[in-house]
Amino acid sequence: MKHLKLFAALALTAAMTVSLAGCQGKAASSPDAGTQAAADSGQTDSNGSASGEAGAKAPADGQAAPGGGSEPFKVALMIGIGGLGDGGFNDSMLAGVEAAKADYGIEYQLGEPKEISEFEANFTDLSASGKYDLIIGGGFDAVEALQKVASEFPEQRYLFVDGEVTGCDNVTSVLFKDNEKTYLVGTVAGLNTKTNKIGMVVGVDSPSQNIFVAGYMAGAKAANPDVEVIVKYVGSFADTTTAKELALAEADAGADVIFAAAGGSGLGVFNAAQQGTFKAIGADVNQCLIDPDHIMLSAIRKIDVVIKDGIKSAIDGTLEGGTMVRRTHWASPTKVPR
Repeated sequence: MKHLKLFAALALTAAMTVSLAGCQGKAASSPDAGTQAAADSGQTDSNGSASGEAGAKAPADGQAAPGGGSEPFKVALMIGIGGLGDGGFNDSMLAGVEAAKADYGIEYQLGEPKEISEFEANFTDLSASGKYDLIIGGGFDAVEALQKVASEFPEQRYLFVDGEVTGCDNVTSVLFKDNEKTYLVGTVAGLNTKTNKIGMVVGVDSPSQNIFVAGYMAGAKAANPDVEVIVKYVGSFADTTTAKELALAEADAGADVIFAAAGGSGLGVFNAAQQGTFKAIGADVNQCLIDPDHIMLSAIRKIDVVIKDGIKSAIDGTLEGGTMVRRTHWASPTKVPR
């Protein structure tokens, strides 16, 4: 019976990976998906200089320069407060911009806020400069700041991932069906536990993060009604020490599969998994590649592809305001979990 349930979950996941996104509210354009690029550079701009000006790749023969003129298309990227090197959300955002730089010859400026309170001032400074054709941000903790700033700069174009900015026609918001992907990994966790206890380490206690929790618990319970789900919150996306401690506490309580949905803090969960008492599940990108012996599965959102596609639409003049909903993918190591 377990094998039949797992087969059904895998079939549903395969269908999800090829499904087209639906739209909510005013429809945003949905450009073709691109190829994921590896994240590179921790510099403040795409040329490694502090000024924010970078050298753009020359257009190929017969190809118009981005933006329709001799000037390259200019992008500003505001990552989340967890910083680069999280092996997930922020690195994936940068990978999308780097891919657009490689393929479309854009220039970009990187913003790295350390506190939530910095988002509004940083978005304001970038918008007031008038230098950028597109400003990109993401994450629930930056929604309020961009909501205010975007209304003050109606001529500035914005792309926002993993959060919804409403009432601003100059903002394209991209949401993901996170409950679907976490339901699926919850199903796999529920089928694979030998102790009937599984865990989840979450970044912060917030509505958007609790969507992850609800999906994971529902999937696990559907696959295994006897399973107990232990959930603990780190309180940060950049605290690997606490995340490791919480994961080990869940393992001590009997959890033999633990889902890390905690941004950069999730690296602490993977470190704890190396002790061999539980298998980990990753999020956002294919984190199985970090440690395929201990990370059994990853729920992927293809943030890099969304950002690269959004930049291409902005270059082409087809990026519309409103909210786009994208489905998710997953990846496993060399074999599907039993």
